[in-house]
This record gives sequence, C-alpha cells and structure tokens, in this order.
Amino acid sequence: MDFLAPTSWAEALETKAAHPDALPVAGGTDVMVELNFDHRRPAALLDLTRVPELQEWSRDSGRIRLGAGVTYSRVITELGGALPGLAMAARTVGSPQIRNRGTVGGNLGAASPAGDSHPALLAAFAEVEIASVRGTRVVPVAEFFTGVKRSVLEPDELIAAVRVTPPAGPQQFCKIGTRNAMVIAVSAFGFALHPDRRVVGTGIGSAAPTPRPAPEAAAFLAGELEAAGLWDSRGPLPEGLATDFGRRVRDAAAPIDDVRGSAAYRLHALSVMARRAATWAWDSYRNDDGTDGTDDRSAAA
Repeated sequence: MDFLAPTSWAEALETKAAHPDALPVAGGTDVMVELNFDHRRPAALLDLTRVPELQEWSRDSGRIRLGAGVTYSRVITELGGALPGLAMAARTVGSPQIRNRGTVGGNLGAASPAGDSHPALLAAFAEVEIASVRGTRVVPVAEFFTGVKRSVLEPDELIAAVRVTPPAGPQQFCKIGTRNAMVIAVSAFGFALHPDRRVVGTGIGSAAPTPRPAPEAAAFLAGELEAAGLWDSRGPLPEGLATDFGRRVRDAAAPIDDVRGSAAYRLHALSVMARRAATWAWDSYRNDDGTDGTDDRSAAA
C-alpha cells in the first residue's frame, strides 16, 4: 500500500488525478477502522492532513465556506454560534479524541447513512464544493449521496469544502443511540427554521439508504405556519401541528432492521425527534434566542 502525502491543495488534486484509486484520509476515524478490520485494502492512501487550505474556514457575503479538513472540535468552538445545528451534531461524535481528528469533509466523503453531520447540513441546505484538476463543481448536499457509502464523487475528485448560508432561525439536532456518546446513530434528525425565506429545513439520518431531507413534511409545516400568520406573529404552534409534522417526517424515511435497531423503532423514534425538534426550535424562535446552539436538549431525544 502506497502512502501519498501532498502538502498543498494543487498537489493533492494532481496526486488524486495520477492515483484515482487512492483512498483519501482526512481525520482517519473511519478509514483506519476499516483498515484495522480488513474491510478495505486500497492500493494507496492519500493523506490530506498536511494540506493547509483544507483546514481553513471563511465568511463571504453571509455564507460560510467550511474547509473539508476543519475538525468537529473546531466546528463546536468556532462555529457554534453561526451553525448551531452542525455544532450540536458535532458534540455527539465519538470522544474528544475523535472530535479532534474527525472532519465534516471526511464524514461526507465516507457517505455513511449514519453520518452525524449529514442531517444538520441537509437542514441548512448546504452545498458540497468538489474539485479536481479538471475544475470545481458545487453539488447540493441533498444530491451528493447516491447509495450506501456512495456519492457523486468521481475517481479523480476530492471534497474541497462545504458551503452553507447559516439559517436565519433556530436549528436543532436529535440523535438516538444505545448510549449518549461514542455510538453510531440508530436514527437522527436535523431541523432548521429559515424565517427569511419562510421555509423549513429537514435532514434524516440512519433511517434510509442515504441521508435525505423530508421535503413534503417541511413544505407542510412551512405552509401551516404561513397560513396561520405565525412567521410574523411568532405565536404558539397550533395543537397537534408538531405531531403531524413528525408523522410526515416518519413517512419520508425508509429504514431497515439491523443490529442497532428495528425499522419500526427507527420510524417511531424519528417521528418523536421531529416533533421535539420542531417544538424546541419554534419555542426558541418565539423567544428570539435560538441562534446560539446551547440548548442541551438537542443532543439526544
């Protein structure tokens, strides 16, 4: 197995073009487990940890460009105010050691249905910036995943960054697992209010072959809020609305039975998490205090 270690983004793209079968390594928190259990034996490893451009994030015209090498720990400490949903998800990832190594870009590259960052990115309508020596393209995160651990990435492409305009309203993230830390999600849900656009963002994790939004549920909730004039009045949610929303989120999922949980349990948990996330986010929106991401209720449902 060859070990390739570029030290610049240009070199990384050239190396990937020359070695399209090389497996990229960001934090290595997924890759090294697969290697240790002999689940993968790539011809080469492409170490991206020495590429400084990937470890930067910036703001431009209200949008955040999050380099693929920015760790979960930095998302929590540096972006918790702007992207609280993503920070909430990051807090549930592994241990402090894993959060210090793991990256959002690496999580996307692994394309696991249970990836913790995916629901929050879906709810925020994020985009994935993909690059190769042939050029750069931008793909909505909802279109990035094509199957279990498969994505739209071509053999010569690498993830450069995630682009996201922070939602104007509160965000939430809920995750069900066998314990509160160091666990793969049985199911997860991301939620965001976008009052400036009068839309709702949703993201389902670990309850379908790919991470996915629940567009019909989101349109239903946004439409009910609009019809009742609640975007402007910030009045209380009508009785049963959050529950109806949760049912529609449940209907958007397509889980399976596996060692972590049954499909029936995942569907039930998803409906509960969606109801809670919508209620918590709306309560924060009503009180105008939902943008700091400090509500500990969001870490687990």
